[in-house]
Amino acid sequence: MLQVNSLSFAYDKTPVLTDINFKVGRGEHISIVGESGCGKSTLLKIVYGLLQPQQGTVFWGEKQVMGPDFNLVPGESYMKYLSQNFDLMPFTTVAENVSQFLSVFYPEGLQARTMELLEMIDMVSFAGTKVKQLSGGQQQRVALARVLAQKPELLLLDEPFGHIDNFRKNHLRRNLFDYLRKEGISCITATHDHQDILPYANRIIVLRERSIVANVGTRELYNHPKNMYTATMFGEANLIPINMIKSYGDLEREIIVYAHEFRFSNKKGIPVTLEKCYDRS
Repeated sequence: MLQVNSLSFAYDKTPVLTDINFKVGRGEHISIVGESGCGKSTLLKIVYGLLQPQQGTVFWGEKQVMGPDFNLVPGESYMKYLSQNFDLMPFTTVAENVSQFLSVFYPEGLQARTMELLEMIDMVSFAGTKVKQLSGGQQQRVALARVLAQKPELLLLDEPFGHIDNFRKNHLRRNLFDYLRKEGISCITATHDHQDILPYANRIIVLRERSIVANVGTRELYNHPKNMYTATMFGEANLIPINMIKSYGDLEREIIVYAHEFRFSNKKGIPVTLEKCYDRS
């Protein structure tokens, strides 16, 4: 289990994270969401050991994760981190990138494991292609397979599908998160895309102004967001005065309504004026 205790961090003198506390169970998948610059990527780097926190600790079970002040080579063997930079070897093949950290003493097992991962990311036909010849989305898929090669206990994903086209994205999400669940691999995903979250994450952590403002189950947070900031993590949302829906309602109270929850009706409902339409067909 991952345990993050009273974590604070600043770049130079600018605070980025303040008093961050949360846990991740074995095999649990949580997502970290929030506006750009709220500290999502920074938090993943601290958990992995790439950045040294000003205060606080990170533990995986009984073992403390030590930062760059204590390790010449950052990172721990039981966890893998997929950054937005991919960190691939451009002049070697896709298969060689994926199998880089597998044991060469068992060539049959190495080949089988490599092909298993290439099948998961739909890249079998590119096994002999050099990475430099791939598109950005294809490189991201190779980077994803590479961090899974050694079956880590904890996987840290930073915008893992950001460069991948929508045609493949949903299929890849299903393959990846089903695999993690079956293997019992814990996962933390930092993302802006609610499609990475809603069908797959057990729990969501919402960051705002350096702090955690929500840490609850995915379904609960989606159905009952506490404020507009949280609701907009899942798409377009609106604040509607409750007395517009119920005339006897509290005049001071507003409710959050997602865009897809609105329906046009000619018989009853709230009178509205359509000001803009973005459908140019």
